[in-house]
Amino acid sequence: MSGENDTSLEGFILLGLADTMELQIILFLLFFVIYALTVLGNVGMILLIGTDSRLHTPMYFFLANLSFVDVCYSSAITPKMLADLLSETKTISFTGCFLQLYFFIALATTECILFGLMAYDLMAYDRYVAICNPLHYPLVMNHKICVQMVVACWITGVPVETGQTYQIFSLPFCGSNQINHFFCDIPPLLKLACGDTFLNEMLVFTVAVLFVTIPFLLILGSYIKIISTILRLPSATGRTKAFSTCSSHITVVVMFFGSAIITYLRPKSKHSSRADKFLSLFYTIVTPMFNPMIYTLRNKDAMMALRKLVDPDLAEVGRLTDCATQAPPFIHF
Repeated sequence: MSGENDTSLEGFILLGLADTMELQIILFLLFFVIYALTVLGNVGMILLIGTDSRLHTPMYFFLANLSFVDVCYSSAITPKMLADLLSETKTISFTGCFLQLYFFIALATTECILFGLMAYDLMAYDRYVAICNPLHYPLVMNHKICVQMVVACWITGVPVETGQTYQIFSLPFCGSNQINHFFCDIPPLLKLACGDTFLNEMLVFTVAVLFVTIPFLLILGSYIKIISTILRLPSATGRTKAFSTCSSHITVVVMFFGSAIITYLRPKSKHSSRADKFLSLFYTIVTPMFNPMIYTLRNKDAMMALRKLVDPDLAEVGRLTDCATQAPPFIHF
């Protein structure tokens, strides 16, 4: 670390989300419930996929990994935020801030790439192959390829994110040590640096384009294919169900990527601490809670597995009902 970093001894002070203890208590209760739902929902999704053999498919393998990333990703931010909401002194050590930022951007990068792979290779290519070339599906989407994709998600951004985090914390922080945020994020940290941050800003921009914008464009391309396939479905009911499922997926994707793109790609002069904190709530806390809900409650196979786990007899009745009114397989994301 740079010898000019005065804050390396005392750490930083996180100003948080609220100024009054009354509002902090309200926010604590709200975010505690959200974090509990995030952990329970994602861990439950992992256990459900692991215990039901019918869910041992490429799509659910990706979903289980997404749930694991969401638990780690949320846990890198939320517990510290909850503790600060009940504390008058919201301090974080220099090393603690470094580690929080590193794990945040490393896990966020993994989630972005995983979202892109799920949308393009699973939700679009996977389903497209399953419908148009079903005999090729087991060859194209086998377990080995899926494992290789997930491993690539985890290791792709590690060198870049390690270098980026080290570069940011090598800057001289010789002024205020108050971070106007609820966690150690890149924009508020760069505001505290008293050296030239141009190269850091260019690196942040480049990384955001590579690991946020490009996966988002792949997702949009996959949904264009999905929608074009939906429009060719002969059943109006099937089209309605498919659009309903797609809309919930698109909402979460836009919430996650849209808030991140606005935060990291807009010019430095346009940054607002209030807006940054509000937007960061979506890609750090809200989206990890919604992912298991969207992919379980709006997913026929997952709901059948959940019914089987809760009540085997009820699950059998549901299975027979679904067989009697089964829509095209494409809508069962």
